[in-house]
Amino acid sequence: MLSRRSFIAGALGAALLAGSAPGAQADTYLGSYVARISGNDHYASDGYPLDNAAQVVRQDRANFHRFGTGDAEDDYDPWFGSNKARARLQSMLEKRGAMSGGTRRAIMNGNPLIEVQVFSRSVKVRVLR
Repeated sequence: MLSRRSFIAGALGAALLAGSAPGAQADTYLGSYVARISGNDHYASDGYPLDNAAQVVRQDRANFHRFGTGDAEDDYDPWFGSNKARARLQSMLEKRGAMSGGTRRAIMNGNPLIEVQVFSRSVKVRVLR
């Protein structure tokens, strides 16, 4: 489901980034999306189990964008449609501060509903339920 607010925020964020100076270091908020982490997200496309929460969140976006097998509660996002963008997502997810230990455990040990806040240079993930 497309969140109109997230889409508008993303479009506005992209427009702001396009007009920013090349050396700018601001981490501009672009928008957010909601996703249900389900059993399919815990396995790579070729079937092996994933080792960490960053990989699972990346696989959720691959399942949504590449394979069209998102969950009913998954929002559309305009940022992670390509494999290159999902690799960047994983890199941002692996940075300190992207997810708390409790969020990482919830993702690895269950099927939480998460919100991913997307910034130009980082992401922040929290469990909604």
